[in-house]
Amino acid sequence: MATTTSITTTYAGEFAGKYLAAALLSGPTLEKGGITVMPNVKFKQVIKKIATDGLVKNATCDFDPTSTITLTEKILQPESFQVNLQLCKKDFQSDWESLSMGFSAFDTLPKNFADFLIGHASEKVAASIETSIWRGVNATAGEFDGVMTQLATDASLPAGQEIAGTTVTGVNVITELGKIVDALPSTLYGKEDLKLYVSQNIYRAYIRALGGFGASGLGANGYEGKGTNQVLGNLFFDGVEIFMANGLAANTALLAQTSNLYFATGLMNDQNEVKVLDMSDLDGSQNVRVIMRFTADAKYGFASELVTYGVVNTAN
Repeated sequence: MATTTSITTTYAGEFAGKYLAAALLSGPTLEKGGITVMPNVKFKQVIKKIATDGLVKNATCDFDPTSTITLTEKILQPESFQVNLQLCKKDFQSDWESLSMGFSAFDTLPKNFADFLIGHASEKVAASIETSIWRGVNATAGEFDGVMTQLATDASLPAGQEIAGTTVTGVNVITELGKIVDALPSTLYGKEDLKLYVSQNIYRAYIRALGGFGASGLGANGYEGKGTNQVLGNLFFDGVEIFMANGLAANTALLAQTSNLYFATGLMNDQNEVKVLDMSDLDGSQNVRVIMRFTADAKYGFASELVTYGVVNTAN
């Protein structure tokens, strides 16, 4: 049975040669280097974690081993996912794209629409992965456990680094972001890859505060006197880079090093491979299938080096 197709378009003049889709959620976490990517993981990838204490002691003439070395590990095990769509070419015969299917009774899928389907499927997969990286739930079909989902049950996350969240607005965003940075262990502040990952609504609230609408002493004209005309470029808060992660749930945030967050997949090329199969030569049907397969998983290394906002940890 073909995927349900509803065509409500009408022909009015020359076709512009383009299809429009609803705005799709992009995947900035992968696209903009917000996470350490582990490609070509066929089955499992082990992340070794080492912790030491008491390394430095007073010098003597003898060799006297010091410190306690603790070795632990996290396992990245990408889960397999797929996209399967089936369209009937007959559905397009009465549509204004019928001309591009050819004059023969033996139709092919309109070229422009085939390209659109490939791009659309890839964009949808990118959006799905972006969401799963942060708040996916493995029990939900098409998702794997996200970073925030894992942290919600991790007892190794210090209670002092679990900041209670609230509805963030342009009025309170400075205060709330300050709570997150204040909870960061001093050993991590100033690290080059340290980022404050925030949800889209928190990012917008921060932009509004910079425009002078927050109680942050910026004045009516905002940062640099630009008011609401703030540039959406590289933003920082207390010296920490702010990274808008579209996959984060509203009013949530995570302070972490990029090197402490991991995404694993098979061949990176798998995420961009979509097959369009015309079934007429195989089973004599009028169906066209769109097929995509890929693998994905996400993990963090040390929970003790993370600060969460708006996530309730049931293990603490």
